[in-house]
Order: sequence, then structure tokens, then C-alpha cells
Amino acid sequence: MKKISEHLFQISLGNVNAFIIEDKGLTLIDTGYKNSMNKIVTAIKKAGRNPDDIKQIILTHCHPDHAGSAAAISKVFNVPVYAHAEEALLIEKGISGRLPMHLTPGFINWMVYYLFIKNSPKHNEPLKIAEKLIDNDVLPVAGGLQIIHTPGHSAGHISLLLKNEGVLIAGDICANVSGLALSTVYEDVALGIKSILKVSDFYFDKAVFGHGKAITEDAQKKLKNRFSHDT
Repeated sequence: MKKISEHLFQISLGNVNAFIIEDKGLTLIDTGYKNSMNKIVTAIKKAGRNPDDIKQIILTHCHPDHAGSAAAISKVFNVPVYAHAEEALLIEKGISGRLPMHLTPGFINWMVYYLFIKNSPKHNEPLKIAEKLIDNDVLPVAGGLQIIHTPGHSAGHISLLLKNEGVLIAGDICANVSGLALSTVYEDVALGIKSILKVSDFYFDKAVFGHGKAITEDAQKKLKNRFSHDT
């Protein structure tokens, strides 16, 4: 687990990241593809933490690289799963995304789409969403974890703001694989850009992403500057 801030840690699962917030137990944010549970458990143990301390799972959205292991982890550790109400409609049916999806420009995005997304699973194991989140909800985690509804990549996509530590957990509103860029696919690209600009009106110094490296300083300014001319 790579430490991002006082309470937030990043777990690399290959081409996608999951996150742990440590505060009176562990909150797991996103779960990787199906069969990622052992990688997550191993990372937690290597960091000297106990996987049995997982208290809840929060999903940024329903896609198979983020929600693929949610049902398995929820069952094994007997913990609730939270997601936005729009995503819950799909997650509870085991549906892993909406069509059509629109590919964004660039060779890297083209390559990622054909290597990882085009033939990725179309279904996740169904699971019950214990709490359906909405915009501006604040969960009692690490002094306040604010839900920001950020549609575009997916209709019920959420980003999470760890307010006291100035950290944005951006999910897939954009990526930082080889520099800040749009995610590979969106249900609605224009709406996705509006969501990036929406979060950039909040204060945060650091940002972490479903795909790519963390930004460890001036993250708010960097997101706003990078995407403010894309509308």
C-alpha cells in the first residue's frame, strides 16, 4: 500500500488502482477486476494491517475493472457496499456498464481500448448495494468523505473528496497514465469534461486516479488548467 496522505493508501492492481482509507478500520474504494481479492488482501497484510478490519466498500462506478471483485470481497468479509443510486441499478443486476461507450482521441487510448476494454467482461457478480449515495453526501470517514457525483464516464460515477486531507479520489473522471488526459471511454464525453471542471472547483492539493499515478501537489490547479479548454 502506497501512502498518499495521513489516512489514504493506494493499491496497484496492475492497470487499475484500488484505495484504502484507514480510520477506525479500513474502507476499501474500488476492487479491481474479478479475482483481485487475493492481491488486495496481500497488499493489506504486507502493510501490516489486518484485512478483517475492512468495514465497508465504496464503488466509484460499475465497470468491471472497478467493481469486479466487490461481490466476492463483500461476501468473504461480510461488509456493506456503497455506490451512487444510478450505478446501483446496474450493480444489483450484475451489469458492468452502459452502451454505447465513446472512445476518446489518442494512440494510448486506442491501444488501451483494444487491449483491455473491448473484450472486457460485460457482467459482474450481482450484489446488493447497502447505501445508495447521492451528490454532496458526507460519510463519517477520516473526518468527512464527501461524495461528488461526476457523470460522464458512467452515469452514476462518483469522485470522493477527503476533505481534511485535501485529497481527491477521482476514479475515472480522467486518468494520469502518461500525463493528465481524458479516460479512454465515456458514455458522454462532454458531460465527463463538465464533471472534471466541477470537481476542480473544490479544494484539494493531491489527487489519485483509477488509472495512473497520483498527483501530489497543486492537483486542483492542474486539473482545471488541463481541461478548462476542452469544453
